[in-house]
Amino acid sequence: MFDRHHARPIRGGLRFAILSSLREHPMNGAELMDRVDKMTLGWWRPSPGSIYPLLESLEKEGLTKREPDGRYQITDDGRAEIESIWPWGGSRQPKTADEMVDLINMYSSYFEDLASSGDDRIKAQKERIKSLAERLNSIADSIK
Repeated sequence: MFDRHHARPIRGGLRFAILSSLREHPMNGAELMDRVDKMTLGWWRPSPGSIYPLLESLEKEGLTKREPDGRYQITDDGRAEIESIWPWGGSRQPKTADEMVDLINMYSSYFEDLASSGDDRIKAQKERIKSLAERLNSIADSIK
């Protein structure tokens, strides 16, 4: 979702974030702005000028549907688009050990980026990360 060298959103990242978020439950534009902010740990909070035109576009494309209460709901076509992008389909969960290792690798890269940038958000997780590393090492050592 981000260009790791320039800390800016990658093209299409907001579209993916919105559709992905709407898979969880219907949301309005303000809730989606909050969700993206939370997903990116505060690195990116999209503006109303980017969220609302995109929501209108997604609705015109038939990927979302606006409910009477103002919340947007993902359609079957929207789910199909996410499933075509997300490597593990609609479940958002890896289905094989190989996919799980790929996911762990992606998150490890994210943690490396936070640590190398001196970001304070990673410091609070230091002991938990150490514990996970120990567990992973134990698993690797037990494989025959």
